[in-house]
Amino acid sequence: MEKLRTFWKKLLQTGLWKVGLFFAFIGPGIITSNVDNDAGVITTYSLAGAHYGLSLLWILIPVTVALIIIQEMCARMGVVSGKGLSDLIRERFGARTTFYLMIILLLANLGNTVCEFAGIAASMEIFGVSRYISVPAGAFFVWWLVAKGNYKTVEKAFLVACVFYLSYIVSGFMVKPDWAIIGKATLTPNMNFDLGMLTMAVGIIGTTIAPWMQFYLQSSIVDKGLKAESYKYARMDVIFGSITVNVVAFFIIMLCAVTLFQNGLKIETAKDAALALAPLAGTHASLLFAFGLLNASLFAASILPLSTAYTICEAFGWESSLNTKFVEAPQFYGLYSLMIFLGAGIILLPDVPLISIMFHSQVINGILLPFVLIFMLFLINDKRIMGEYVNSRLMNVISWGTVIILVGLSVAMVVSAFF
Repeated sequence: MEKLRTFWKKLLQTGLWKVGLFFAFIGPGIITSNVDNDAGVITTYSLAGAHYGLSLLWILIPVTVALIIIQEMCARMGVVSGKGLSDLIRERFGARTTFYLMIILLLANLGNTVCEFAGIAASMEIFGVSRYISVPAGAFFVWWLVAKGNYKTVEKAFLVACVFYLSYIVSGFMVKPDWAIIGKATLTPNMNFDLGMLTMAVGIIGTTIAPWMQFYLQSSIVDKGLKAESYKYARMDVIFGSITVNVVAFFIIMLCAVTLFQNGLKIETAKDAALALAPLAGTHASLLFAFGLLNASLFAASILPLSTAYTICEAFGWESSLNTKFVEAPQFYGLYSLMIFLGAGIILLPDVPLISIMFHSQVINGILLPFVLIFMLFLINDKRIMGEYVNSRLMNVISWGTVIILVGLSVAMVVSAFF
């Protein structure tokens, strides 16, 4: 009996120790994945559900697999090399290539940041707050959070923001859907050659795997100080994050499908979706949807400028860490501040061409993604950088296959955006 007690005590202690280790190392993967559910992406998912019902739910399964594959490689490069992705690209492919890559990334991220402040304005207008109050207040909050904190405090705040994505899951259960029909739609591929449906499918995939994500994930792993010996925990973090972000996507599409689509209501933005839900799913579901949009917009308005600052400062060899002060890393904090100032300032201009900004930023993302993924595959297979952690033959087959598909979809997204 005493031996049995000792056995269970050791087992419990070992289990708790492993759980504690996991929570000590998580953060970058969960944060990177969840912040991709920003204002633009929530709008895309809302449109998918409102316009095509449950038809596109099945796409989230291959998207989850692709996201895990791409993010796992970034996490592995981060813990093994101790360097950010732009840093490795500069060392491997030269300063000229990196310079042009950074310009394109800067333009894409600025456009995306403008969209996040538009999301803040739209969500707060649902609660009766003018954009001339909500946008400056939101801008100051996200600037203060990063400029006055360090990596640990900022990461904790971001992890708390991840929890609030549960509002979409709660909203989904509130409409009491038929889970048997939804389960069948999720597991049954359904696609036709309707141009609108094809474009929406490409949009879902293209917005779920964005170029900035790969740079931010690797940079945050380096800033957190994770090493090769903690790789398995970083990999678990990435897998967990990739699954949770698509669970949220599932509930957004499903919620709009069983309410808006079934009632023949068409929408243009996530704000329209939130307002339209009130008479169909109740005021509480509508307000939860709006709150989710606000949380996602604030979250992304913090991360996108931070990702840009990390990436560009690493590319040019400047100090880039949340554990430094403003005077120690003026380029890092200066660039972060500039992105927030421009993103919020543009939204406050009268008659700002928001649709055009969103359009061009998505096109730039579509052009940039193939190059980033190809650079990643060359780097992950470089033994001088990765040593024994290079891709296996099977992983290369899977990775190259995934990248080729994503390159094709990025090209399709750019072409469909123009035509």
